[in-house]
Amino acid sequence: TANAIIRHCLPAFISKTFATVNPGVEYLHNWHIDLIADYLNACENGDIKRLIINIPPRYLKSLSVNVAWPAWLLGKNPTRRIISASYSQGLATKHSIDSRLVLNSSWYKNLFPQTRIVADQNEKDKFITTKRGFRLATSVGGTLTGEGGNFLILDDPHNPAHMFSETMRTSPLNWYEQVFASRLDDKNNGVIVLIMQRLHMDDLTGHLIQKAGNL
Repeated sequence: TANAIIRHCLPAFISKTFATVNPGVEYLHNWHIDLIADYLNACENGDIKRLIINIPPRYLKSLSVNVAWPAWLLGKNPTRRIISASYSQGLATKHSIDSRLVLNSSWYKNLFPQTRIVADQNEKDKFITTKRGFRLATSVGGTLTGEGGNFLILDDPHNPAHMFSETMRTSPLNWYEQVFASRLDDKNNGVIVLIMQRLHMDDLTGHLIQKAGNL
């Protein structure tokens, strides 16, 4: 059935998410969505712990990774703790609201009846399930004091307007190393996904690739 496909096939779930978040807009599927979904499934299964996805704007990267996938993860296991960050709080909040819209939809509740948001823990930037899982949205530079997660998603950490300032460009790198990466509850098994467009040789993707090469 269609419900069974959406429940077990992440690309189909992404398509359904798109229709929920963008009613009346035609969804155009492409092979890169399947590829992203394959890598995200590997992250969910623990086969990949650190993932970088570099892709240009307007290719549904945020909808796939930062809206649909957190909803999918909580549907599969409502105890999961997800922290998501973007370069601006406004952008992070938008993605959180879109993801919450999916969890509150009738089709989602039908597919994942065990995943429900606690009524008094249902905020724009953080919603908590009855099983104490959550999705938390913050901006690059946020403190995250006392917060920890199983899955950390960093979606567009750089403001494109700041890339020609070395100070502004390196600020997200320092925040990633000193704050964001430290928020994993389990350093060995937790997952960090970075998805962004390349903006500079020394952006966060470049920094992490260079760091991995020096290990």
